[in-house]
Amino acid sequence: MKQRNSDNVIHRGWLGVLLLIAILVGVSFIPPQTLCGVTLRRANILSDIITFDTPSDSKSDGATSFPAEEENIDQEVYAIDIEEVSEQVEAVVSHSRHPLQHTYSWDIVPDTLTRGRQLPREESYCEELTPIEEFDSLGVHSLRTFCDTLLTARRAVRVAVLGDSFIEGDILTADLREMLQDTYGGGGAGFAPTASPLTAYRRTIKTQSKGWSTYNIMRYKTTPEPLKSNYFVSGWVCKPAQGASTRWEATSYRRHLDNATTARLYFTATEDCEVKVTLNDTLSHVFAVAKDASVRQIKVCAPKIHSLEMRLQSGESGFTGYGAQFENCGVTVDNYSVRSNNGHAMFRTNPSVNAQIGQMNDYDLVILQYGLNIMQSGVMVYNNYSLQVEKMISFVRECFPSAAVLVMGVSDRSVKTDKGFEPMDAIPAMLKYQRRAARNTGAAFWPTAEAMQREGGMAEFVKNGWAAKDYTHINYNGGQRIARALFDAVNHIARERHLRIVAEELKAKRQQMVLDSIRRSKIDRQILHTTHPTTDKYTFL
Repeated sequence: MKQRNSDNVIHRGWLGVLLLIAILVGVSFIPPQTLCGVTLRRANILSDIITFDTPSDSKSDGATSFPAEEENIDQEVYAIDIEEVSEQVEAVVSHSRHPLQHTYSWDIVPDTLTRGRQLPREESYCEELTPIEEFDSLGVHSLRTFCDTLLTARRAVRVAVLGDSFIEGDILTADLREMLQDTYGGGGAGFAPTASPLTAYRRTIKTQSKGWSTYNIMRYKTTPEPLKSNYFVSGWVCKPAQGASTRWEATSYRRHLDNATTARLYFTATEDCEVKVTLNDTLSHVFAVAKDASVRQIKVCAPKIHSLEMRLQSGESGFTGYGAQFENCGVTVDNYSVRSNNGHAMFRTNPSVNAQIGQMNDYDLVILQYGLNIMQSGVMVYNNYSLQVEKMISFVRECFPSAAVLVMGVSDRSVKTDKGFEPMDAIPAMLKYQRRAARNTGAAFWPTAEAMQREGGMAEFVKNGWAAKDYTHINYNGGQRIARALFDAVNHIARERHLRIVAEELKAKRQQMVLDSIRRSKIDRQILHTTHPTTDKYTFL
């Protein structure tokens, strides 16, 4: 009897242990919860086997993690008619000539700021240069032209970076923006959407939105039909409820973010509406906007724009919000990241919308950062994707005709093998086909993976805490390393252009000195001839 009771106790003990393990395993799959404003972490006893992507609030190490990729993403790639795009853009140019008011201005101070002559940075951030490869033989919209603009333009210089989750949250672009503004002037965080579920993950600007329904271009099929033709390259459109509002506020996460003097609000209004804009939580102005299908902008100029709020007071049924851009008279870098996008979503944006905003905000350089979602282990041929990149470049040039185009080669990525984590074997192949697309279209190319490998590669990035343990996505610290290498590559061309400009100016000055010397000699001869006339031999008889 004692033996039987002992067996029962042991049996019940094992059942209890198994039940406890089952409960803990089940708890591991419960996502993080917020209780009374406190975020409770996931209890994961299987962390060595199963990992979860969980948002992190830690700012001490610069690490950032993002929600898992959305499910059921529409990845359809389809043909794009560039001639049709060109016709739509040409219609925009023609339409912009009619007397409709496209810009509503609120000038606390007049927008009279201009840049002076800029000098390139003399020192490099990286020990070894990863150069940009230029394939524009005509030099019409090349990186050299862009660098000339950086050095000499007296207006704002604007850069757009189109990419995927690799740069989400302003990763990489935050540091590229800071370095360019350090050297070439400027301020402000660039573009921020009107509303988005992902705004909380961006540290370079604080966005608080209420009353908006947001739609992402990667969920194109579920976007309401009237909005499908309204997408901008940002990838978001926002529809307001009555009284919807958005407040943007500068942060101190990087230098110059709180140094904006101009803000632009981009939207469409197919019904008459009233928009109340509040500057720095003190001054307010109400704009009465007449209905029209065109893109409009409200432009605010002030000595300093720390925060800006937009509130719909009427006409919300016909209103579509895109976002706000914050800049100073210097360099502006806009981050247009769309998660899970390999670049094909660009073709579902409206060329007319892109061109209209492009006219208001003329880009000098567009950077394309894609390929990470296409590359696969063991796949070495990417002909179709290379052709798609060529179409992407053509599409960008139609929408933003004054911009140079730079293709960022795919980033470094590691996969687990029997020897541990090693670089994915498809990286050189993807770089080859991306480079070919740039060469065929006369764009510029920069091999991101090679720049990362000079820092030790993705394995070293993860080891140093510069990238996530998926060995694919970088964090802010990793973005800073890549941004340094990219800035050095751009600044290297700018230094060469600066030396050439100085040499040309010196040559012109010397030529002018020679011309001045010739003119003086000619004048001297004329004066001497007048003062001492030659005696006429027939004067005396």
